[in-house]
Amino acid sequence: MAELFGSRIARLEDPALLRGVARYVDDISLPGMLHAAFVRSPFGHARIGSVDASAALALEGVHAVYAMDDIRPHLVNERLVVGLPSPSYRQNRDRPALADGEVVYVGEPVAVVVADSRYLAEDAAALVDVEYDPLPAVADCRAALEDGAPPVHLDAKHNLLAEFDMGFGDVAAAFARAPHVFRESIWIHRGGSHSIECRGGVAAYEAAEDLITYRVSTQMPHSALRTICEMLGRDENQLRVVAPEIGGGFGPKLVVYPEDVTLCIATMKLGRPVKWIEDRREHFVATTQERDQYWEVEIAVDGEAKILGIRGAMIHDHGAYTARGVNLAYNSGESLGLAYNVPAYALNIRLALTNKMPVTPVRGAGHPQATFTMERLMDRVGRELGIDRAEVRRRNLIPGADMPYEKPLKTRGGMGVLLDSGDYPACQQSVMDRLGWADFAARQDAARAEGRYIGIGLGNYVKGTGRGPFEAVTVRIGPSGRIHVYTGGVAIGQGTRTMLATLVADQLGGDMANITVTAGDTATISLGIGTSNSRLAVQAGSTAHAAAIKVREKALKVAAHMLEASEDDLEIVGSEIRVKGVTDMKVTLSQVANAVAGTPGYALPGGIEPGMEAEEHLVLDVMPYASGTAGAVVEVDAETGAVRILEYALGHDSGRIINPLIVDGQVLGGTAHGIGNALYEWMGYDADANPVTTNLAEYLLVGAAEMPNVQILHHESPSPLNPIGVKGVGECGVVPAPSAIISAIEDALTPFGVRLAGTPVTPAQIVAAIRAAPAGG
Repeated sequence: MAELFGSRIARLEDPALLRGVARYVDDISLPGMLHAAFVRSPFGHARIGSVDASAALALEGVHAVYAMDDIRPHLVNERLVVGLPSPSYRQNRDRPALADGEVVYVGEPVAVVVADSRYLAEDAAALVDVEYDPLPAVADCRAALEDGAPPVHLDAKHNLLAEFDMGFGDVAAAFARAPHVFRESIWIHRGGSHSIECRGGVAAYEAAEDLITYRVSTQMPHSALRTICEMLGRDENQLRVVAPEIGGGFGPKLVVYPEDVTLCIATMKLGRPVKWIEDRREHFVATTQERDQYWEVEIAVDGEAKILGIRGAMIHDHGAYTARGVNLAYNSGESLGLAYNVPAYALNIRLALTNKMPVTPVRGAGHPQATFTMERLMDRVGRELGIDRAEVRRRNLIPGADMPYEKPLKTRGGMGVLLDSGDYPACQQSVMDRLGWADFAARQDAARAEGRYIGIGLGNYVKGTGRGPFEAVTVRIGPSGRIHVYTGGVAIGQGTRTMLATLVADQLGGDMANITVTAGDTATISLGIGTSNSRLAVQAGSTAHAAAIKVREKALKVAAHMLEASEDDLEIVGSEIRVKGVTDMKVTLSQVANAVAGTPGYALPGGIEPGMEAEEHLVLDVMPYASGTAGAVVEVDAETGAVRILEYALGHDSGRIINPLIVDGQVLGGTAHGIGNALYEWMGYDADANPVTTNLAEYLLVGAAEMPNVQILHHESPSPLNPIGVKGVGECGVVPAPSAIISAIEDALTPFGVRLAGTPVTPAQIVAAIRAAPAGG
C-alpha cells in the first residue's frame, strides 16, 4: 500500500466549504435565541460615572442590559487572568469582564444589550447613556515610558508593564575591538489579523443539566473552558466549548475575551440562547492586534563583514491590558539573529502600556519584527562595507554542516534553543538563483536607462514552531468500522482534518474516506492546548501518528487471534485486515472493534483490554525550527511612490512535508499577510489614542491584483525532534516578506539615496523619502 505521507492529496475540508454547507458560528440558530450587542467606550481613557439603561430597556423586544455591577454577582473572579507566567512583570493588568470604573481603550466593552434581533440590540445599545469623564490618554509606547506620562490606568504609578534583558557573550569586548559599528533605528507598525470571519459566539444554557454549551470562533476551546469556569465558579462538567468551522484565526482568536464571559452569564440569567457576532468595524476596536515595536540596535562587524556582536534596546507596545503575556516581545528578542553566527548579544526589552487595543499574537507573533530588524542590519553592513548584501548574509549564516546548532538562549519556557536541522546558505542560494541575483545589476541598469526603478531584496528567517508541551489526540475504531480521530487542536483553515486523516490512514488501511476528524470540542477530549505557533502538524500530527500505531498494533493482535494467524503475516487494507497474499482470510475493522467492545458474560479474546482506541499526549518540549529565505523584485514609481512586486520567491524548510498542496497554500497565505505588513496594513491612532483606520477603505489589505506569482522552493530537512520529522509552516511566509520587500524598494531607489527603516511603507512615505534623501528630487 502506497504511503499517503508526502502526497498532494485534495483537502477533505474543501467540498463542504465550496458548497456552502460548512457551519460557522453565525450559521447556528437555536430555538428562542436572542442577540447581543455591546456598548463600547468611545474614549481612549475615561472614568465611568453611571450607566443608565432605562431608555434602552423601554424598547419593545429588549430583554436585558448588563453592566459590570449586573454581572458581578455571577463572577467568582472578576478579571480574565490569562497572562503567561514571567518574572518580568512590573504590574498586573488583567482585563475585567466588563469595564469597571474606567475605560482604558476605545472599544472596551462597557455593557451588553440582549434583544430579539441584532438590529434591535444595536439600536438599544445606542440609547444606553454612559456618563464618561475623559482623562488624558497615551498612544505612543515611547512616550508612555517617559517621566510624567499620563498613566494608562488610574491606579498605576507608571506605564511599564514588564522589563527584561536577553543576551550572551562579552558584548562590551566585541564592540570595543570591532573596526566597524553601525546603528539603526527601526519601527514596525501595528496591524490586525482581519480573518474573513470575525469573532463570535453562541451561548446556550440547559437548566435541567446545569450545562452551558458555548459555540465560539476560537483557536483554543480548552483554554476558554478553563478561563470561563474559573471566572464563573463552575466545574468542567458544567461547560462545553465547541469550535465550529473557523474562518481564519491568525492569533487573536486564541485569546479569551470579555464577550465570552458575558455571553455565558447572559444565557444563564435569561434562560435562552444568546448570540453575538462581531462586525467588521468592531473587529478594528475589539479584537487584539500586534506588531508595534521600536528598536535601537547596533551591530559590530570585522573588516570581512563577520558579525562580532549585536546590542540594543526595544520598546514593545503592549496595549492597555495583558491579554496574553510578554511572549511577543520575548519571541522578538529570542529570534533576532537566529539564522546567523552571533558571538555576543545584549538586548534590553521594555513592554509599555498604552491606551490602545491590547496586543496578542498575529500571524508571526514577534518574529517578523525581529527578522526585519536583523535584515535591515545586514543590508546596512553590506552598504557601508561595499560588499554584496547576499554575500554579507552568506558569510554569517549558520552552515548546514553545523546542524544541530545550539544557541546560548532559552525559550520563555526555559528550554534551550536548538536549531535542529536545515541548510540556511543553500536555501538562500536557491532563491538567488531563481530570481537571477547574479545578473540583476545589468537588468537594473537597463531599466534605469528607460527611466524605471527596479530593485531586488532578500530576507532570511528562522522561526520556532510546534510549541509544546503536547496536543491530545484519540484514535478509535468504532463498532461500525469507521475510524474516529479526536483532538484538542482546532481547524482554522490550515487543513488539520486532512493532515490528521493522512497520518492515521497510513497506519490503518489507507482509506481517508473511512476517517472522521473531530477537532476543538471539549466534550470529546478532556485535554487540549489548541492552535497557535504553527504547532498542530508537529504536536497533534506526531501524537496522532503515535496513537494510530498503538491502535494498529491492537487491531492486528485481535485479528491474529480471530484468524489464528501471526500478526507479522497481516496487513490492513481499506476497512479489512487480511493475511498477506490470501484474499479470503480476512476480518473487517468492524469485526475487530466489536470483538473488544464487550459482551456480557463473555471473555475478551486473548485477554486483550477492552476498546479499539488509544489516547495519546506525546510530550514534545523542544521546538523544531523552520527556516527559509524570501526574495523580491520590485518596481517603484518614483513620482507616485507606487510599488509593484514583479517577482517573488520563497525557499522554505519545514521539515518533512506531509501534504505539499496544503503547505503551498499555507506559504502563499503567509506571504500575502507579509506583503500586507510591508506595504498596506496601517492601524492608525491619533495622539489621544483614537483609532483612525476603522474600515477597509482606510485600512488596506492586499488583494488578488497585488499578489505576485509566488515561486515556492521546498527544502526538506527532517527534524530529529519528533517521530514524523516535521516542522510548522503556517506562519513562515509572513516572517521574511517585509524584509525582502523593503530591501528591494531601497535597492530600487539607490540613485536617490533613500533609506527605509520601518514597515509598512506607503506611497506617500516613499515620495517623502525621495524628496528628503540627499539625491532626492
